[in-house]
Amino acid sequence: MLNQEKCNAHERKAYFIGGGIASLAGAAFLIRDGGMEGRNIHILEDLGINGGALDGIGSGNQDYVIRGGRMLNEPTYECTWNLLADIPSIDRPGKSVKDEIHDFTAQYPTHAKARLIDRTRQVVDVKHMGFSYEDRMDMSRLLIKSEEDLGAKRINEWFSEHFFSTNFWYMWATMFAFQPWHSAVEFRRYMIRFMHEFHRIDTLAGVARTPYNQYDSIVLPIQKWLEKQGVQYSLNTTVTDIDFAGEGSKRTAERIHLRQANHTGEILVSPEDLVFFTNGSMTENSDLGGMDRAPVLKDKGPSFGLWDKLSAKQPGFGNPAAFSNNITQSKWESFTVTCRNPLFFRRMEEFTGNKTGTGALVTFKDSNWLMSVVLAHQPHFRNQPDDIQVFWGYSLAGDQKGNYVDKTMAECTGAEIPTELCGHFRFTDDLPLLLETSDVIPCMMPFITSQFMPRVKGDRPDVVPEGSTNFALLGQYTEIPEDVVFTVEYSVRSAMTAVYKLLNIEKDIPQPYKGQHSPKVLFESLVTALR
Repeated sequence: MLNQEKCNAHERKAYFIGGGIASLAGAAFLIRDGGMEGRNIHILEDLGINGGALDGIGSGNQDYVIRGGRMLNEPTYECTWNLLADIPSIDRPGKSVKDEIHDFTAQYPTHAKARLIDRTRQVVDVKHMGFSYEDRMDMSRLLIKSEEDLGAKRINEWFSEHFFSTNFWYMWATMFAFQPWHSAVEFRRYMIRFMHEFHRIDTLAGVARTPYNQYDSIVLPIQKWLEKQGVQYSLNTTVTDIDFAGEGSKRTAERIHLRQANHTGEILVSPEDLVFFTNGSMTENSDLGGMDRAPVLKDKGPSFGLWDKLSAKQPGFGNPAAFSNNITQSKWESFTVTCRNPLFFRRMEEFTGNKTGTGALVTFKDSNWLMSVVLAHQPHFRNQPDDIQVFWGYSLAGDQKGNYVDKTMAECTGAEIPTELCGHFRFTDDLPLLLETSDVIPCMMPFITSQFMPRVKGDRPDVVPEGSTNFALLGQYTEIPEDVVFTVEYSVRSAMTAVYKLLNIEKDIPQPYKGQHSPKVLFESLVTALR
């Protein structure tokens, strides 16, 4: 069990429940800005590895897996850059992780030449958004509408059916994983937060990328830095409950209940200690399939389970059911392909006109699965051999039968997915070699877009709930005005907010970039909307 004797009794301790980027960032802020000793900080993670949704596993000649990829953005990731500026690069002495990412992005800029492909295998002219007059009016009205007025309205309750056939929707939806039934409030926030990217949505030229997958490029450097500071990790540790004591309007976390293997235990939390909980997880209970098996769709796991328990007994802790009780509308499936022959990458470069690592998502807009793939710069893993290449894809409509496979994607094994992919590309002659020299690992994620589900005020709790003296919530299911979920930035901002508020740190948290106040951004957006 977790050894509390490692810390002196009089020293403040901090406990992070969940080992994702929010907790790692929070631990770093406690040390950097709060002056805490790293040895007094404990991260309790249910899985056998930290990183949460920022993952990447595999080694040598084994199969590689990334459940998803995170795009970064220079002006809008204010808190993330603030953090990474002080995390040393693993590979480049004297450079920070922030420097490393910016240098890499400058060296390999993104400029997609084949963002959308139609049913005839033609590259769509996506300089034209395809808006009707009604679409433009609906968009304008949405931007000036208040979140209170929108409430739990869905995107498809605001826009007409035509909107969902525009080039804009296919690009925006697949870039951010929006579905028509998702929250109109969140869609509005995205339109405002990334308005400066609207004029180059066709090329994604504003995207910043990490040299490797986000685990190798972001999580690993932070984790190594935290380890040097003495931060302690307890992996394969499930927190099952938290007890609170309260007098009047105050409430204080006083005990953490946990399970490790077949043993149960508890951590006594003193009033001056701090407890941070990442409530909910968009990658919770993900399941990996294989070449000969489809992944399994699972239900809630420990993070949503604990949030359910706490919200039932503590006012102001949000409404997890709004996000976790409709898996059919929050799930989708991704797949990772490990190639031991360069043929597919050569074919993709020839077809798209993009060298590997310079393009973006290639989306088959008429695909029954609404399938997209992307070739990241190689190697995409720190330990990836020179003769292996790895690419990733996903589908937003995996419950439909394929165009070339008479199954839903959810029913397909890894070996069946390339048939659909090569069918859309017309690479069917290459399919036997691709199957012979590649491994495909599908991944079902039941809650991957649950944070986008329609919500009302109070469904997402404040980072520090009212009356809390030593407890905070972190991550994608907290309420942070003006910022957008499904981003690394949201998790890091929640961590900075929690640490600064609980410790009364008198430093300014970087404000969200407000491109909508820039005449240049407004003009470029108007011109794009009229194309």
